[in-house]
Amino acid sequence: MKEENAKKPVFSFDSVVIDCKDADSLAEFYAKMLGWRRCPAGNGWAAISNPNGTMYLYFQTEPNYEPPVWPAKPGYQQMMIHLDFDVDDLDAAVAHAISCGARLADTQYLDKVRVCIDPEGHPFCICKH
Repeated sequence: MKEENAKKPVFSFDSVVIDCKDADSLAEFYAKMLGWRRCPAGNGWAAISNPNGTMYLYFQTEPNYEPPVWPAKPGYQQMMIHLDFDVDDLDAAVAHAISCGARLADTQYLDKVRVCIDPEGHPFCICKH
């Protein structure tokens, strides 16, 4: 059967999984920062979801996890993916993220975006569009 005649499966975006040293503590950080709820998980996994239960972040404990370097440098762990969060007040959102345990990255590139680093070293962006 030719591909153009084949029925295309329906995909919908469900979740992102983040490797880390401590799934529970990183889930707690993001739950606090985003105001999301913790979900049942176990065996080295933790999960949170948005209030509607339509988007999930999963955290997987990886004993050999190495945090990425920001900005990227040859010979160091590279960032594989990062999260972007759109906010209504950039300065207030950055201050809140820092109060939850994030830190502001030393290197910044855009006026309406702040790169922050979560407690396990993952870069994420807070954006004012």
